[in-house]
Amino acid sequence: MPIAMAQTSAVASRAPAKPRAWVSRRWAPYVFISPFFLIFAVFALYPLLFSVWVSFFRWDGIGPMSFTALGNYFWVLDPTQLPWDRFFSREFWTEMYSRDFWRALFNTIWIGIVAGVPQHLVAIPLAYFIHTKLKRLSHPVLALYFLPFITNAVAIALVFQALFSTEFGVINLVLTTLGNWQVAGVAPLGWLFPQVGPNWSGPEYVRWLVAFLVWWRYVGWNTVLYMAALQTIPADLYEAARVDGASSWNRFRYITVPLLRPMMFFAITLTIIGSLQMFEESYILTRATGGLGRVAETSAMYMLRVGMTDGDFGAASAVAWLLFMFIAGMTYLNNRWFKPKD
Repeated sequence: MPIAMAQTSAVASRAPAKPRAWVSRRWAPYVFISPFFLIFAVFALYPLLFSVWVSFFRWDGIGPMSFTALGNYFWVLDPTQLPWDRFFSREFWTEMYSRDFWRALFNTIWIGIVAGVPQHLVAIPLAYFIHTKLKRLSHPVLALYFLPFITNAVAIALVFQALFSTEFGVINLVLTTLGNWQVAGVAPLGWLFPQVGPNWSGPEYVRWLVAFLVWWRYVGWNTVLYMAALQTIPADLYEAARVDGASSWNRFRYITVPLLRPMMFFAITLTIIGSLQMFEESYILTRATGGLGRVAETSAMYMLRVGMTDGDFGAASAVAWLLFMFIAGMTYLNNRWFKPKD
């Protein structure tokens, strides 16, 4: 018996000690999530803060920095020599449009309004129609409308560029064929369709073309958003309204639209942010030039031109933060507009 106990104690003494944890349980969760914060700090937070710092300096990216305080912001805004006493005149706004930053901002807002407003005016009734009339086919139909959104923006812009080519585009071929179609020596559709293909890259068309591309790409995305919101509305509300004799229009106006306000706020906020950050569509369609007279150059394209072409990273950073402040202001106004009224 003593021999067995001695053997047992000897084996126990030779048993390996329990390994000591290299980090305490208290700090373990923070260690596991630290890689995300490290990557975020290096590749997101540091560039963000550095751009704020650079916006107060004149810097070409290589040489020494020259402190300018708010000089870059004043250079970008260029408020000097404007006829402020004629603020409401055409002369003032023509002069304002001749300044690079304001022209790019005007182009961005113009394209955003022309492309953004129809997105929602089409997406809301389209989602309502799919939800009420195409219940069994709603998923494949939504997939078709959503397809342009998940397609690469550069690929879409290149396809549009080929379709609207002045000499070889399919659009011009169809339009001129209809315009030159003759019956007994007379072109009955000549008053409606052009007989010579229009130059879609010209200043009178290129902004409309960019706006149409943006609208076509994002209308399906907004349709999916509104469709998701419609599915949360109780069917009992529609049934009660139908029993009370409400027409389809009244059900849409007094039930659907009010209950869609939270989703409308979300979708319009995304549209505002995306429109003011627009880059790929106009960049590809205009071959990085913004079109003749830069009529389709957006604020993001102007920022790229100042930073990469002109080599002024301080001014480019100032453009970025001015655009950020404008986006924040527009988002705030949108929030006030959709804020529930007491």
